[in-house]
Amino acid sequence: MATAICISMPQNADRLTLMQYLSPAFPVGSYAYSQGLEQAITDRNVTDPASLNGWITAVLTHGSARMDAILLAHGRGGPVLTDCDPLSDTSLSDLAYAYAASAERHTEMREQGAAFGQIIATVTGVTPPVLPYALALAHATRQLDLPTEDVLALYLQSLAAQMISVAVRFVPLKAAEGQKLLTSLAPLLTTLALRYASEPLTALSSATLGADLAQMRHETLDVRIYRS
Repeated sequence: MATAICISMPQNADRLTLMQYLSPAFPVGSYAYSQGLEQAITDRNVTDPASLNGWITAVLTHGSARMDAILLAHGRGGPVLTDCDPLSDTSLSDLAYAYAASAERHTEMREQGAAFGQIIATVTGVTPPVLPYALALAHATRQLDLPTEDVLALYLQSLAAQMISVAVRFVPLKAAEGQKLLTSLAPLLTTLALRYASEPLTALSSATLGADLAQMRHETLDVRIYRS
């Protein structure tokens, strides 16, 4: 007996749109930034898949990726778990920049957000506000019929993939080792996405002092490939 399967075509199209936005081919310049990883590799703190896994896991669970994901969730109009009204895009933007750990991190957020907005304007014909990257993505995905945890999972995966790409080039690691690591991170990414989708803004914090200091020290690195 045949079984009918209903597929939501609009949601499928929205998922493809999200994948397009987070594709490495979407020209926001993410390839130019390492979020301090280049400094960590130079210092020999990241030398192999195991140490890279530790670095990425820390950034995802306690560092800048966590803060970006929480801000992205609130930028999409995520759950408000306090008595306060949702913050405006401008207020969220100010908050994001206030938590930037270094000048390079501030530049990374601003320039990627501006580049993302320019492409969105070309693609959609509507010019969005200039926002830090995570909030620019939030603004662009508000109309997508997708759960926020799905958006966060793909966003966190794109951040992890970018850090792995840096290590593959600069440690160096084998490309297959990088893909194996990214695959192993999938359960963590989905767990974190579900958690961050409901975190209040009062949960914003960073406990990755090593990564934050690496970003600061990178500003004076004599020879560097990446901008952060």
